[in-house]
Amino acid sequence: MNRKEALTIQFDSNRPLGELVYEVLRDAIVNQILKPGERLMETELAEEIGVSRTPVREAIRKLELENYVVMIPRKGTYVAGLSIKDINEVFEIRGALEAQAAALAAQRATQEEIEEMQRIVFLGSAHWESSDLQKIIELDTNFHELIYAASRNNRLQTMIKDLREQVQRFRTKTLAVPGRLKFALHEHKRIVEAIAERDVAASRKAAWEHIESAENALLDLLSYQR
Repeated sequence: MNRKEALTIQFDSNRPLGELVYEVLRDAIVNQILKPGERLMETELAEEIGVSRTPVREAIRKLELENYVVMIPRKGTYVAGLSIKDINEVFEIRGALEAQAAALAAQRATQEEIEEMQRIVFLGSAHWESSDLQKIIELDTNFHELIYAASRNNRLQTMIKDLREQVQRFRTKTLAVPGRLKFALHEHKRIVEAIAERDVAASRKAAWEHIESAENALLDLLSYQR
C-alpha cells in the first residue's frame, strides 16, 4: 500500500470525521506508511486526506494520548518511535493478558473454535513452506483473535488489541528475522494443543512464552539496527 492509498478516507455519515481521520492516520503509522521520526504537518495531511485541518488536529491529539505521536514544543509533531522501556512495558502487560486469554479459552472455547485454531496452525505451516509472509501474518492475526473471542471477555479483547497495535508496525520485520517464523508457528501449535486438552495452566504458560519470544525477537531486531 502506498501513501496515497493509505491516506484515503472512506466517508461515513454516521461517524464523526475526526474519528475517521484518526483511524486513517493510526493505520498509516501501524503499517509504517508514516514512519517513526517523520514530522506530521496538519495542513499537508489535511490536503492529502481531503479534509479541513480541524479533524486532523483532533486526530493528532488522540494519537498523542495513545503514544503514537509526540509533540515537541516549538518543533512540531512527530511519529513516535518505541524505546526499549516502551517495549518492555507493552510486552509485560501483553504477556499477562495473552496468557489470561489463552487460559480462559481453554475453559470456554467451543469445539468448532478449537478446530478452527488447529486449521489455522496447519495453514500457517503450509504457507511457511512457501515463505508467504503476508499470508502468515494474516493467519497469525486470525489465530490470536480467535483465542481472544474464545475467552468470552470483551474488555480483555479490547485491552490486548490496543497493546498489539502499539508494536504492530514492527511485526513484519520481526517475523522476517531468520528462524523467528518457524518458532512462532511451533509456539502456536503448543498453545492450541493445550487449549484443545482444556489444560488451563499449560495454555497460560504456552501463551506467555510465545509473547516473551516475540518480545525477544523485537529487541534483537532493534539492537541489530542500532
